[in-house]
Amino acid sequence: MKRAVLASANPGKLRELAALVAPAGYELLSQTALGIGSVAETGTTFLENALLKARHAAAAAHLPALADDSGIEVDALGGRPGVRSARIAGAGASDAANLARLLEELEGVAEPRRTARYRCVVVFLRTADDPAPLTAEGTWEGRIALEARGSGGFGYDPAFIPAGERRTAAELSAEEKNRVSHRAQALARLVATLESPGVYSRP
Repeated sequence: MKRAVLASANPGKLRELAALVAPAGYELLSQTALGIGSVAETGTTFLENALLKARHAAAAAHLPALADDSGIEVDALGGRPGVRSARIAGAGASDAANLARLLEELEGVAEPRRTARYRCVVVFLRTADDPAPLTAEGTWEGRIALEARGSGGFGYDPAFIPAGERRTAAELSAEEKNRVSHRAQALARLVATLESPGVYSRP
C-alpha cells in the first residue's frame, strides 16, 4: 500500500477521497493526524489553491501529497461562489452557514434558473518541489434545490440536485455519489495516470 498525505482538514473529504483511491492501492493520511495545519488558500483558481495545499502538506509530511480544491458554481450568481465556496459566509464558516447563505442569495430565483455544477481539481505531488504535478478535473452538473434535504455528504450536498435526479446529493448513498461526483471523475482520471508504469516514482 502506497502512502500519501491528504492536504485537507475536512473529515468528510478524507472519507470520500480515501474510498476513491483505496482500490488503486493508496492509503491517505490526514494532514490533521500528522499535526499539519492548513495553508491560506490565496489562489484565484481551483488549480492554484490545490497546488498551494499539496506543496504545503508534502513539505511538512515528507510524503507524496494529494490535494483537491472544489466548489460549486451557480449560474444565476455568475458562477459564484466558485473558489470561495468554503468561505461564502465568511472565513471559518461552517458547512451549514455556507449553505444557508447560498440559499438566501438564491431566494426568489425560480428553479429552472438555479442551474449549477460542482467542479473539482485534484493535484498529486510526488515531492514538495515536484516540477510536474499530476492534475485532473471533474464536473458534476445539476441545480440548486429550493431547500436543503438529506443528511449524507457534506458542503452543499443537501441543496445540490444532480442532473437527471430528484434526490439531492445528500440523499444519495456514499456508493452512488462516489460513482458520479465531480471528485469521483477527477480521482478516476488521476488514478488512471498514477497507475501508469513508473509514474509514482518520478521525477
